[in-house]
Amino acid sequence: MGKVIVVVGGQWGDEGKGKIVDYLAEKADVIARATGGNNAGHTVIVGKEKFKFHILPSGTIHKGKLSVCGNGMVIYPPQIVKEITDLEARGFKLTDKELNISSAAHVITEAQVELDRKTGGKVGTTGRGIGPCYMAKIERTGLRMGDFIKQYGPEAQKLRPFVKDTWPVLNNAIESGKNVLIEGAQGAMLDIDHGTYPYVTSSNPTAGGACTGLGIGPLKIDSVIAIMKAYCTRVGRGPFPTELGTEEQTTSEDKEAELTADDIKKANAGDEYYIGKVLRKRGAEYGTTTGRARRTGWYDAVIARYSVAVNGLSSMVITKLDCFSDLKKIRICKAYNIDGKTVEDYPISLDVLQKAKPVYEQMDGWNCDISNVRKFEDLPKQAKAYLKRLEELSKVPVSILSVGPERSQTFVLKKEEGF
Repeated sequence: MGKVIVVVGGQWGDEGKGKIVDYLAEKADVIARATGGNNAGHTVIVGKEKFKFHILPSGTIHKGKLSVCGNGMVIYPPQIVKEITDLEARGFKLTDKELNISSAAHVITEAQVELDRKTGGKVGTTGRGIGPCYMAKIERTGLRMGDFIKQYGPEAQKLRPFVKDTWPVLNNAIESGKNVLIEGAQGAMLDIDHGTYPYVTSSNPTAGGACTGLGIGPLKIDSVIAIMKAYCTRVGRGPFPTELGTEEQTTSEDKEAELTADDIKKANAGDEYYIGKVLRKRGAEYGTTTGRARRTGWYDAVIARYSVAVNGLSSMVITKLDCFSDLKKIRICKAYNIDGKTVEDYPISLDVLQKAKPVYEQMDGWNCDISNVRKFEDLPKQAKAYLKRLEELSKVPVSILSVGPERSQTFVLKKEEGF
């Protein structure tokens, strides 16, 4: 009997979903994406090869498997054509046996891109036309992929073989016992309904979006796994309670500068900006889509618990644990202090959230490289203690652990959560 697994971002996106989806895709028959557009970015490293995706599901590099772009997505034709042709140039010839694009997915137009560039800056969008396209969809004035491919032009011609009604494809796959992996984009805290509104995306990257964005019922989902970094990052504007340093410091940082011993010394002396800088450099925290430096902060268990609740999580994956290797002390935010009161539940109001001060718990770091570790038992005791505390505070078990960017630097702690 097959399984349906939904993978979502548990924080503000950029948690390493592409790598984990690629890892899980080895045993999946179908890999589907339900929401968002080319405002998302996934980087997958296989051996010495690096693949960057913005629209195509990360599983596309697995030959013999079907990737699906669902009806809940908004698709910019020049970008998806570029990704298809780039893969073809690298030996991945795609047919409709490897890629299906929903006829009901909406098409991002050049006018919508231009509108987003003019108006999206106030909430820190990527300027890719995502919001205006979803606006047109809700206004019922949008262009759907099924109509786009009726047009003349090289992009319509290139995409025509891939476009079809995908809801029966997915439901038939599930009913026939195939393994279906649903790949999330962005993260729970960027959800249009549940995130830090208005500093959010225009779709529902929480688990519910998998159902509406693909045309499958919730009872067909077997498990929901959230990807969480061992720390937090955020791109662009918006509240970030555990931020290390300031947004201004981050945006003015020299992206090309190497991490120095003096940077690490300042971090271990307690300078918050330099702690954030160490994590940013070790984690290569620069956007796949925009190249923007990501704001960094300590792990926030308040938003983790919120993510557990709104997604119905069965487990979480912790990525980038190796990025702590320079630090002697590590903190976890376990609650907020708001107007003198300790608050353990995430507050929806932006005005309230902006007043939140993190209540920290400090733990010992391991101060050594763990990127070559391949078993939980071989981790330093301080790393084991940190993971256990994350489970306790987040109220969900860790099922997979990542200690580096490569596929080989991933190991499973709970096999029952996979295929």
